[in-house]
Amino acid sequence: QVQLVESGGGLVQPGGSLRLSCATSGIIFGGYAMGWYRQAPWKQRELVATITSGGSTNYADSVKGRFTISRDNIKKTAYLQMNSLKPEDTAVYYCNALLIAGRRYEYWGQGTQVTVSS
Repeated sequence: QVQLVESGGGLVQPGGSLRLSCATSGIIFGGYAMGWYRQAPWKQRELVATITSGGSTNYADSVKGRFTISRDNIKKTAYLQMNSLKPEDTAVYYCNALLIAGRRYEYWGQGTQVTVSS
């Protein structure tokens, strides 16, 4: 059974930091690209950042220079370090695992709420 479990969300003041974690089980973690997506109220889910199995990263323009995605293949966990948070970063953040090998293997976590407010 595949599980992706996010943690680390919460309420933070503007300018603050949070670190999200995505602990996985049931997948060969090292073979998957990992990603973080977010969905704000009344908006579509959007890409925040991705990291390939080889460690290459990609970021949405809105978070470049503020957020850092990383992975620990031993712990089978992906992370999103979020600094200089803004109110517009408020959203539910979802972890994603993706492998394309003959067919598409894709899994999602349940999401964790991040609220940036004073």
